[in-house]
Amino acid sequence: MDLHLVTYFVAVVDHGGITKAAQSLYISQPSLSQAIRTLERRLGTTLFDRTGRRLSLTDEGRSFEVAARRILADVDRAKNKVAAVRELAAGRIEIVTFSAFSIHPVIEMVQRFRSRYPGILVRVVATDGPAGVHTALRRGEAEIGVTDLSVEHAGMITIPIVEQELVLAIPPKLAGNLPDPVARSAVSTIPLIVDLTNRSDVALSGDLSDGNDLDIAVDCAHPSATWELVMRGTGATIVPRQVAEAQMPTAEVRSLDPPLSRPVGLVLRAGEPSPAAAAFLAVATNRATGA
Repeated sequence: MDLHLVTYFVAVVDHGGITKAAQSLYISQPSLSQAIRTLERRLGTTLFDRTGRRLSLTDEGRSFEVAARRILADVDRAKNKVAAVRELAAGRIEIVTFSAFSIHPVIEMVQRFRSRYPGILVRVVATDGPAGVHTALRRGEAEIGVTDLSVEHAGMITIPIVEQELVLAIPPKLAGNLPDPVARSAVSTIPLIVDLTNRSDVALSGDLSDGNDLDIAVDCAHPSATWELVMRGTGATIVPRQVAEAQMPTAEVRSLDPPLSRPVGLVLRAGEPSPAAAAFLAVATNRATGA
């Protein structure tokens, strides 16, 4: 059923006849009369009693009036919701990432986005490594991924955001007289807590080993448990400086020599992003350029 036929029907009811309804709709009287007959034909019933000077609803017409007004109200609500999404007053955006970036830079980006667009719900989806980010994007479970740009992202749009400095967070009792910065070669003598299921962590381990075997004390996939283990003296870990300083206040932080870093950015599928996703990208890239 055409929506304009429903609109015409309600207008005739509200104005009590074809003539005034046609004037309010800015269409000709014959066109409106034909539209009402078309509606009756499609419904297979008579909606108006035409025996008097004023059109009156039949029993079927009164029943249809209830449904018609509900249809128009639902359409208005839908239009308002669409307008709100386009104007970024409402809606949602799904972000997918993994443990390495759940603190930095995700928290700051989400905080900045929410402060600017408080009506938009941000959903952060957790996954396992860059491959999980790709899977979530391809399945439509998220629209933007926050991930390590040092790995390949074939078929995806990539947007660099920040170069993340990685440091050694180490319990005071294991730090001893370690200098700052500490040579990468010295890391092989320190018990480490890493996530061997995370390709990024495994790659970092290779960068640190310098041809030596690392002393992996704990293979842990849970960041909060890793931080707690460091603070309790079980071992050290390699994390972004911001994470070390915010999450492990009792640990000592050492820069690495030569420095160790990784590029972090956003990935998304090719195509036009949603209004909310476009706004998130703008906020994130403004942060990257210092705006």
